[in-house]
Amino acid sequence: MTRIVIIGGGPGGYEAALVGAQLGAEVTVVDTDGLGGASVLTDCVPSKTLIATAEVMTTFDSSHEELGIIVADDTPHLEQAARIVGVDLGKVNRRVKRLALAQSHDITASVTRAGARVLRGRGRLDGRQAMDGSRQVIVTAADGSEETLTADAVLVATGGHPREIPDALPDGERILNWTQVYDLDELPEELIVVGSGVTGAEFAGAYQALGSRVTLVSSRDRVLPGEDPDAAAVLEDVFRRRGMNVMARSRAQSAKRVGDRVEVTLADGRVISGTHCLMAVGAIPNTAGMGLEEAGVRLRDSGHIWTDKVSRTSAPGVYAAGDVTGVFALASVAAMQGRIAMYHFLGDAVTPLNLKTVSSNVFTDPEIATVGYTQADVDAGKIDARCVKLPLLRNPRAKMQGIRDGFVKIFCRPGTGIVVGGCVVAPRASELIHPISIAVDNNLTVEQIANAFTVYPSLSGSIAEVARQLHTRKASAEA
Repeated sequence: MTRIVIIGGGPGGYEAALVGAQLGAEVTVVDTDGLGGASVLTDCVPSKTLIATAEVMTTFDSSHEELGIIVADDTPHLEQAARIVGVDLGKVNRRVKRLALAQSHDITASVTRAGARVLRGRGRLDGRQAMDGSRQVIVTAADGSEETLTADAVLVATGGHPREIPDALPDGERILNWTQVYDLDELPEELIVVGSGVTGAEFAGAYQALGSRVTLVSSRDRVLPGEDPDAAAVLEDVFRRRGMNVMARSRAQSAKRVGDRVEVTLADGRVISGTHCLMAVGAIPNTAGMGLEEAGVRLRDSGHIWTDKVSRTSAPGVYAAGDVTGVFALASVAAMQGRIAMYHFLGDAVTPLNLKTVSSNVFTDPEIATVGYTQADVDAGKIDARCVKLPLLRNPRAKMQGIRDGFVKIFCRPGTGIVVGGCVVAPRASELIHPISIAVDNNLTVEQIANAFTVYPSLSGSIAEVARQLHTRKASAEA
C-alpha cells in the first residue's frame, strides 16, 4: 500500500488526506493544534463568524430607518442618536471559539472515517531519501517523544503565522495579532488597526460595526492595495462615511503600552493613541526547522516553498500546499493544491492549478468578490479586454433593500465576448460572484450570460444586465 504522510492539518492537509484515503493510500496526518489548521481555529472561520455578527449590526444601523423599522425603547429623547443595538463581545467570542472547535472536530471525524490516521505532534523531514525513493518524517510529540514515519510521498501543508514588527510585539492584552482578538471579553473602545490589506480591512470594518472607534493605519495610498481600485475606493468611502479614521500613506514604526492605552508611532514621528492595537501586517510561512532545504526542497527568498502547478516541490516525492507555498492565501486554493498533489502522485486524472479561475472575497461590508483577470491586468496590458461597470443603485432589489454602495464589473475579450474576469461589490458578493466564476472557468460568452434567465427583482439581475451591455457594445463594434 502507498504510504503518504501529510504535515499540517489545514485545508490543504485535510482535503489531501480525504482524497488519498479514498484512492486507497495509507495516510497519516501530522498536526499540532487540531485539524482545520489556522483557517478553522484562528483565522478564516473565527473571523467570518465575528464578521457575521458585525454584519447584522451594520445592516440594522444603516437601513432600519429607511426601511421604516421602529425600535421602541426607554432611551431619553436627547439621547436618541445613541446606538440602539449593542454587542456582548465576550459572548460573541465564546461563540466564535465554540464554532471553530466544533468545525475542527467535524473535520477530524471525516478524516478518520475515511481511513486516515491523525497523529498529534510536530513533523519534520529527514534530509535523506532512501534507495527506494521513500522519505522519513520525524514526529515530535508534546512530551518530547519521537516517532519516525516512512512515506512514499510527503505533503507539506504547515501554513503560516502572523508577521511581527520588532518594536510592536503583541502582548495578548492591548497589542494583538489576529489570533489573539478572540480572547477579548470587552469591546475595544478605541482600536488602532495597523495594516490595510484584507485582514486589516476586515477587522477594521467589523469592529467599527460592533461599536469601536477605529483608526486604520495604511502605509499605501488606499485601503486594499491589492484589490480592484474601484472596489477599494467604494470601501474606503464607506469606511470614512461611517466614521472610521483612515490614515493613508502612514507607516507604523512601533507600538507600546502606556498604562491602559497603546501608543503607535508612525515613521514621520506622529503618535496616535488608542485603548487597543491590532497588528495585521502579513504572515510568515511555517517552514523553519522542518529540514526542508536539507531534503532538497527549494525555498523562495520569502521563505515560501516553490511548487509547480501540480503541487510538486523541487525534491522528488515531496509536495506542498496552502499558505506555505505563497500562491494565494485562500483556503479554497490550499484545498485544491492538496487534492491536486494526491491525484498527481497516485496517478489519477489531474488538472493543473489555474489561478485565473480562482474566485476570492474580502468579507467587509460591502463585500468585494473577484475572479479571473483584474483591472490591474487590463491596465498593465496583460490582456486585451472590454469592461462594463454597473452601479447597484440602478438595481431594483438594491433599492428595496436600501443598498446604496456597490457595483458589478465584468471583463470580456473584444472579439469573442468570452468572459475573462469580474468584480462584484455588494452585500453577499461572495455568493454573487459564482455565476461569473462559472463563466470564466467554462469560457462562456457575455451573450450566454445575457440570455440566461434571472429572477426579478434580484441583485444577480445586474450581472445579466452588465453582460447585455457588453454584448450590445460588441455587436456595435462589429457593425
